Amino acid sequence: MADTLLITAPFTQLNTPYPATAYLKGFLNTKQFTSFQIDLGIEVILEMFCKKGLTEMFDIAGAHILNHSENSNRIYSLKDQYIDTIDSVISFLQGDNETLARQIFIGGLLPRCNRFEQIEDMDWAFGNMGLQDKAKHLATLYLEDISDFIIECIDDNFGFCKYAERLGLSANTFDELYDLLHSELTFIDKITIEILDKRINDINPKLICFSVPFPGNLYSTLRCCQYIKQTHPNVKIAMGGGFPNTELRSITDPRVFEFVDYITLDDGELPIEILLSNTINSEKNNPNNSLFKRTFLLVDGVVEYNNYSLRQDYKQADIGTPDYTDLLLNKYISVIQITNPMHSLWSDGRWNKMTMAHGCYWKKCTFCDVSLDYIGNYEPLTASILVDRMEKIIYQTGERGFHFVDEAAPPALMREVALEILRRRIIVTWWTNIRFEKRFTLDLCRLLKASGCIAVSGGLEVASDRLLQLIKKGVSVEQVAKVTRNFTESEIMVHTYLMYGYPSQTEQETIDSLEMVRQLFELGIVQSAFWHQFALTAHSPIGKSPKMYGIIPDIKPISFANNDIQFYDSTGIDHSIYSYGLKKSLFNYMHAICFDYPLQEWFDFEIPETSIAPGFISSCLNDKDVHPKTNDKIVWLGGHPQKVDNNTEFSILIFHTKTQKLEIELSTHQVDWFLSILTKASLPFKKPLTFGKLKSDFLQHFDDFEDFWNSEAIIGMKAVGLLVV
Repeated sequence: MADTLLITAPFTQLNTPYPATAYLKGFLNTKQFTSFQIDLGIEVILEMFCKKGLTEMFDIAGAHILNHSENSNRIYSLKDQYIDTIDSVISFLQGDNETLARQIFIGGLLPRCNRFEQIEDMDWAFGNMGLQDKAKHLATLYLEDISDFIIECIDDNFGFCKYAERLGLSANTFDELYDLLHSELTFIDKITIEILDKRINDINPKLICFSVPFPGNLYSTLRCCQYIKQTHPNVKIAMGGGFPNTELRSITDPRVFEFVDYITLDDGELPIEILLSNTINSEKNNPNNSLFKRTFLLVDGVVEYNNYSLRQDYKQADIGTPDYTDLLLNKYISVIQITNPMHSLWSDGRWNKMTMAHGCYWKKCTFCDVSLDYIGNYEPLTASILVDRMEKIIYQTGERGFHFVDEAAPPALMREVALEILRRRIIVTWWTNIRFEKRFTLDLCRLLKASGCIAVSGGLEVASDRLLQLIKKGVSVEQVAKVTRNFTESEIMVHTYLMYGYPSQTEQETIDSLEMVRQLFELGIVQSAFWHQFALTAHSPIGKSPKMYGIIPDIKPISFANNDIQFYDSTGIDHSIYSYGLKKSLFNYMHAICFDYPLQEWFDFEIPETSIAPGFISSCLNDKDVHPKTNDKIVWLGGHPQKVDNNTEFSILIFHTKTQKLEIELSTHQVDWFLSILTKASLPFKKPLTFGKLKSDFLQHFDDFEDFWNSEAIIGMKAVGLLVV
């Protein structure tokens, strides 16, 4: 039994749990409320993609298979091969049965349909991937073939990471969704409800809380709620998460509350604590349950927003460590999509998801929902608390991979987290989202790499300085180029988000942006990217002041969801016609080919010549030197050197790194001073040595600090672990 059941509805990710319920469970632990959490998504997928599930689906499809496509007919004709292999493939993708890789890749174990037509030249497609990864990719295509069959023959709303997403995308009214919820249960609905019913009977909760991160989780959530209302009428139901926080802030339709009792907004900790207290008080006939925190509920048939509680939200330091217990951590499925390296990272491997800071420290981008709490309310944690939580989660899950899902991780905090990881000498792998800040110097990037950082993603957006200023991004193309170079030289993968169709963007600027992207990939300083067309949202600065940006929004009456807004751009340009060419060119650039193709090659209509000089990005990278600031920290990550005294005015210091040996020569009277400096700068230091203190100390003993700092010896030391961060 538990006080509350925390549920993530189908479907979010195959390879790792969405973190919302883990954060809430960790918080409830601190308040002595009992809870149990489930990820219905992965549980439903495993029920579908098994011998029993496939057999049932093929039986359902068999009655009308001749009415479907040639591809679905082929899959159906190979049904025995799919049924015989599915359990072994799922086990392989869960990290078990690794010996199956050779059969998958070399032995022709898997039936192949349309998805495999993507692979014409296997060597080109796979590059230097190892056997396990090659087999994972083929297994992914195999699952996608089955998914195509399900969409065509079983349920056209299905998707691995979404279900009936269209119905949740800014559905201004509840009508269509309401009608669908009163239709017959689908095959997937029945599986979902069967799993849910067993969990409810086992746990017997007083309150069930659904986390709804995305539009593709909404329908399944309401289906589940509908069933709970019918079969467990005394259980209270709450819905929160990313979708309500963004889309349901203007809800007025009382029909929604036929399915849920409460919809909470923004941070869920305090609202759920109050809901639980009120629910328990109601059971005890205690009438003091009229105060809520950021909660919609139905009062006398009218939707009311109750924010009457005067209690303040908890600080991030006080919400506890995310708790991943109860989840089927060893049952998640790793898949590999090789067309985009960052998307592959997203979908492959089990990542513990955390945030370094609540909200965004920048919160100025005009296209972003900066008015919402999850972005606008910035509150960072300390490095010591973060790494404490990382260690607890490692102990709890056995996994050492972390994905920090920040809006934009703060560089200063990233530095302190990296130092804390290195100070504690723990081995972790991590990646996060950033802004391409000038503070990401080469030395800072090297420090992040040493602490286990393997990748970063950030927004270059329109790759146009005029539009970047209009966006209030706070970066320039030149700055982005330098920062991506610093990460790449530190062997940290860089993914950048790209945008086209921003208000007032011209055709010339679109083509110039593409040329910028071409040069970034040709120089190898960006390894992954994704183009998306600008979308106007209700909670962004543009959405709140559209006239300032030359657009006319199509405002509709809102009774249910409100976020994406259709609009007319005064330029009159149809930006959607560029979509295919931008994405096709990017696909090739990510495979490091076709850099010499004229940009016109990617489009079947006339485009303007680019106005960007061929060597523009290269010219941005000429200046590598960044003069250290007085308060920057000196960090030495290398080992203890061997000193060789030549009985001359010079001495040799020999440094051994993991991959090389370095010898530097210093004047004999500087060697002992320099060794003492390395000791002070070595982790774990009690008090950091700053660049200002280093310079001051040097000048107390010697002259010509600039000559010393720019000497070949120091340049060599920087390459093997002497950092200024």
